Amino acid sequence: MVSAELNSDKTIYESRLTELLKETPIVDTHNDFPYILRVQLHDELHSCDFDFNGELQTHTSLPKFRKGKLGVQFFSVYIECKDYITEDGKEDFNKFNSAVRDTLEQIDVTKRLVNEYSDDMKFVNNSIEAMEAYKNGKIAVTLGVEGLHQVDLSLGVLREYFELGCRYITLTHNGDNPFATAASSIAAGLPDNGLTEYGKRCILEMNRLGMMVDLSHVSYKTMLDTLEVTQSPVIFSHSSAYHLTNHERNVRDDVLLKIKENDGVVCVNFYPAFIVPKDKSIKEVSIEDAVNHILHIVKITGSFRHVGFGSDFDGIPFGPIGLEDVSKYPDLIYKIMQAGATDQDIKGLMGGNTMRVWAKNEEISKKLIKKLGPKGIIEDNWKQRVWEFNSYSKDFPRLFENSFDIHKDSTIWKPKKDMFTKK
Repeated sequence: MVSAELNSDKTIYESRLTELLKETPIVDTHNDFPYILRVQLHDELHSCDFDFNGELQTHTSLPKFRKGKLGVQFFSVYIECKDYITEDGKEDFNKFNSAVRDTLEQIDVTKRLVNEYSDDMKFVNNSIEAMEAYKNGKIAVTLGVEGLHQVDLSLGVLREYFELGCRYITLTHNGDNPFATAASSIAAGLPDNGLTEYGKRCILEMNRLGMMVDLSHVSYKTMLDTLEVTQSPVIFSHSSAYHLTNHERNVRDDVLLKIKENDGVVCVNFYPAFIVPKDKSIKEVSIEDAVNHILHIVKITGSFRHVGFGSDFDGIPFGPIGLEDVSKYPDLIYKIMQAGATDQDIKGLMGGNTMRVWAKNEEISKKLIKKLGPKGIIEDNWKQRVWEFNSYSKDFPRLFENSFDIHKDSTIWKPKKDMFTKK
């Protein structure tokens, strides 16, 4: 356990951090500020007195970023799970929904935010660009998608998200999808079916693209299944240690050992509900509890190599006492220094581990693309997907004889209409 007070060596800790920051950025893998913009401003940045460089009440703002010395921010372009329940109470993932539109709007508003405050932030597409932006004095910004429900069944959409700058996707949010089982389902007493066959194919495509696989929000079996399939290191973008707080959103010790084998990283979530010890209420959770989760991951994996920061700021009601917003990262780092961490340990924790995993995903992607070539793209579709077309499409030229028969079992033809009229 770590004491609640920093000792008289704080000045030494500040000097150490200043020196470490010359080469290594503080990296946060999960911040939900774009969703705040969506819910409260409908993504209209100029319709009010919004100023990201002003005194906002949110966990995140430019002044708080500066005080917290943040170097790389993964903004989540989160969109809630849509209603897949039909009138007869059954689950139907073919049901039309707005997830892709809504995700694109979140990508758009995040990029607009970065462009508007370009003196302080820069949108980046890879780990090299991120380090370049950081060394040029700017906060490097990239994106994470919080759930494969946001691709609406399609690996084609996943590929386009990557083209737009998304660098990780969480396999589920708070609900199962055709790819995987969610932790929330297990908490509700539903069976843990883990990763589906389509989910396995999706992970291989993410490996090929260089898009990091994020295992936060997924079920225990999904974690294990994914770690058997992936060719690249994975991340938990915002999860903590199950041993200390028995919540399905957290990571069990046996999975931590597999993360060590995978050379991945668990980025600790600061939400009090995920780090609360048995002898405290959620309101009593403090920065020390975040420290304890970090140190538990270190204890199980044997080093600081597999732990980082994934705050969940602005996607949670409040942070722990002493870790209330993004300005408090230095205080957290000083606590870890006080616990005996070396400079090398701190470099990994504060950002080096996440940057290593990101770069390794890019490296493996290049090798896979070179090895597999253009035909290495995984074109699979979900087997239960329904494809619906207007019957007039049958009048178009055929690719070859019987081309309409290839997918006849998954194709629905709408009644034929004159395509040149509104009738």
